[in-house]
Amino acid sequence: MNERTKTGLEILQVSALIGVLGNILLRQTPWGLNAFLFVAAFVAAMLMLMRKRRPELLTKTSVSLSAAMFFFASMFLIRDSIELRVYDTFAIVILMGVMMLGNFGVKAHLGGAFHYVCGFIWSGITSALGPIVLLAADIEWSAMPGGRISKNLFSVLRGLAIALPLLLIFGGLFMAADAAFEGLVNRAINFDLQILVSHVLLTSLLAWLTAGYFRGTITKFPVNVASPAAEANVKAEETPASFVAEVVAERTENSAGLPDNATILEYINRSDPPNAKTSETKKKVDWQNFDNSAIPSAFTFGTIETVLVLGLVDLLFLAFVIVQIPYLFGGMEFVQTTPDFKLADYARRGFGELVVVAALVLPVLLASHWLLRRDKELPERVFKILAGIQIALLFVIMASAVQRLLLLTGELGYGLTTVRFYPMVVMIWLAVVFVWFTLTVFRGARNRFAWGALWSAIVVLAATNLMNPDAFIARTNIALMNQGRDFDASYNAYLSADSIPTLLIGLPTMSAEDQCYVKWELHNHFNELGKTNDLRSLNFSRRTAFFALRGSDAMLHQREGCPTWMQP
Repeated sequence: MNERTKTGLEILQVSALIGVLGNILLRQTPWGLNAFLFVAAFVAAMLMLMRKRRPELLTKTSVSLSAAMFFFASMFLIRDSIELRVYDTFAIVILMGVMMLGNFGVKAHLGGAFHYVCGFIWSGITSALGPIVLLAADIEWSAMPGGRISKNLFSVLRGLAIALPLLLIFGGLFMAADAAFEGLVNRAINFDLQILVSHVLLTSLLAWLTAGYFRGTITKFPVNVASPAAEANVKAEETPASFVAEVVAERTENSAGLPDNATILEYINRSDPPNAKTSETKKKVDWQNFDNSAIPSAFTFGTIETVLVLGLVDLLFLAFVIVQIPYLFGGMEFVQTTPDFKLADYARRGFGELVVVAALVLPVLLASHWLLRRDKELPERVFKILAGIQIALLFVIMASAVQRLLLLTGELGYGLTTVRFYPMVVMIWLAVVFVWFTLTVFRGARNRFAWGALWSAIVVLAATNLMNPDAFIARTNIALMNQGRDFDASYNAYLSADSIPTLLIGLPTMSAEDQCYVKWELHNHFNELGKTNDLRSLNFSRRTAFFALRGSDAMLHQREGCPTWMQP
């Protein structure tokens, strides 16, 4: 049994365990401890397989990425915000894609955004399709030990694996089509077939995706196979004595003499030169240093293309900045004194669009720089000048976006929401990324950019998790309420359990009408949290909120003067 087969079998075993564990843990919602344990088991299994089968993949890079995955998984224990859970999940998936690069000889800390995107895409493809190759090609089933019995057992298991899904599908259809048949099956089986099907499907799905991902991450892919002549040359270089003996035997067997009384080595070199670079040998692609030389020069950027693309965009940015200057320096007074111009129109309409503009500039600059022709220095210098102007103008535009948010959520604004908070976080991250862009790409260290951008995103998202956004939003809105601004009770009371302790502290300062709604909504929160008593859904934020609400239950029931539908 070769190493590839052993690796494949271990991947199957570990993936089956991960599938069963995922089915046991992840069926319970909302996710908390179960999500953390599943990701922890997944990462631990991956590191274990690496250590046993591919120890060279256990580098500082892979360990740091695994630690980041552990951290974001642990946030399912700490935070209840649905937005954070979505972002944390997305971060874990991206890190999984970056982790896969090591198996292709690409150093993640020196890779580019192109490598990260390819890793993300390939992780999805191999997770979905990798098990097919694993079962059909990687594992040599004929080499399995145990003789005829083990082969027959495998045949039985393989037949059952194929037949079981078909039986479940057709059986379910027959049960739906005929009540008598449904009754017969229910009496024979005496358990809920739908529950069984859901367990089997979830376990199989998780095991399948895990096996595919582990294969793409751990299994060593074969090196490009050279032509027979090239293989012979390699053999001649590595084992010259045996190779010469084979040639002598072959020539003797064929009764063919050596021409021109040439020596054996001279004859070998004439027929198959050892150092010849034949066109038959496949050229190995250097993915680590992949550049635009792989595409036709017609699709690359020279000086003219660079000036047109970046120059025109710079002019557009400049025109927008000129329009924004009065608002930037005039502040709230200018906005309020401008005829037929409302604060809501200025702030609400502009912030989201400007965040999108800032986000789009980064891929445009990265793609433009990658497409630059490297045979001359002028396109590079022109790019640095125009890109530098664009980044400077972009920072002015970002300042305008920040001002709009401050006006929207400030003393004369409308309060803070998650829709306004998280784009601001993205804006902060983009500002860091553009500074890093100038420090790396402009200085000829493009291969350092993506790694720094990735870890800046990890740090910003980690800091966002730790600051508790929903509690910050509720605290900000309560502070604005105390300054005389309107308080949106329905929105703030609808925030996640992360905000409940903050709302309980600010409850006495609210108006009677707002108190009615917040008490009613918090009481509903209390009832929902009381139903979540499964250990798999353990979450410290929800647990803290539950005990805080239980301690304030008497106060929450005091709703005299509230509408009838809000009464206890």
